[in-house]
Amino acid sequence: MEVLRLVLSVLSVFVALISDRFVSSFSQAVDSDYTFTLPAGRKECFYQTMMRNASMEIEYQVLDGAGLDVDFHITSPSGHQLFSDYHKSDGVHTVEIVENGDYMFCFDNTFSTVSEKLVFFELILDNMEREEEDWHNYIEGTDKLDMKLEDIMDTINNVKARLGKSVHIQNLLRAFEARDRNIQESNFDTVNFWSVFNVIIMMLVSSVQVYLVRSLFEDKRKIRT
Repeated sequence: MEVLRLVLSVLSVFVALISDRFVSSFSQAVDSDYTFTLPAGRKECFYQTMMRNASMEIEYQVLDGAGLDVDFHITSPSGHQLFSDYHKSDGVHTVEIVENGDYMFCFDNTFSTVSEKLVFFELILDNMEREEEDWHNYIEGTDKLDMKLEDIMDTINNVKARLGKSVHIQNLLRAFEARDRNIQESNFDTVNFWSVFNVIIMMLVSSVQVYLVRSLFEDKRKIRT
């Protein structure tokens, strides 16, 4: 009976860990990524609510658009400008949160009157989890287990952190690939346009030359007749 009670206690802990109240204890970081179109002459701002002692990392890239550049600003809840980039194609900024509130980060394309920009950015929030509940209150007899539940939780957290890092790297590589593909397609269209334009000019020049040469050797006696 003692062994059965121990097994049931362990199973109840795993069920509790899977439930919503324990999901936050495994959340080392919250990652999210977005891609949006920034029209010409427009400024787009986003807001993120943060708590003190947390951190926020923002990485952005301009994937498409003339110049592949944009202005970027991060503003604290009190209105202080923390970071600013001007006419840059990419950037990474980490903000250590010292005050509670909504942090604003903006992408500015007002300097461009013609070209819209395709912007990708990734937001990584650290230390955003709620206060962990003490799972020791839900079980008894854990000292009899060969593997402690702390070891299991550490292993799960390490796996989750590495998977999150892999997702982060894959998102960055996908953004780089999209930007390179857009550049290649733009260069391809530019080369084709100017190639066709040059061919048309060469044909016109050749036609004019042929007409002039023929007019020089034309029999003027036939014209008089």
